[in-house]
Amino acid sequence: MPFIDSKITVPVSDEKKEVLKQALGNYITTLHKSETWLMVGIDDDYDLWLGGEKLDKGAYVNVSLFGDAGSSAYEALTGQICDLFERELDIPSNKVYVSYHPTNDWGWNGRNL
Repeated sequence: MPFIDSKITVPVSDEKKEVLKQALGNYITTLHKSETWLMVGIDDDYDLWLGGEKLDKGAYVNVSLFGDAGSSAYEALTGQICDLFERELDIPSNKVYVSYHPTNDWGWNGRNL
C-alpha cells in the first residue's frame, strides 16, 4: 500500500504525468510492492526553496509504505526516481529530495491493516 507524492516546481502536462505514473508503477517493485495498491500524487508548478533559494527546477518526493523495505531498496528507488525526473522533466538529481516513511499502521476501507 505505497503512496508516492511528488511536489514538482515545473508544469507537468497530463501526458507527462501518465509517463511518470507508469514509471513509478514499475519502480515500486524495487520496494517489494505492487502497482496494484500504489497511489501516486503529482503536484506540479509547486514553489520549493533549497538553501534559501527558490528552485526553478526541483522536486520533493515522499514515499510512504506499509512495512519496511530496507536501506538498499530505498537507495535503489532514489536513483530510479532521480533518473526519471532528470530524463522526463530536466530536473537535476541534486535538486530532487526523496524521503521514505515506512509504517506498520495503514488504514484502508474503514479499517487498519
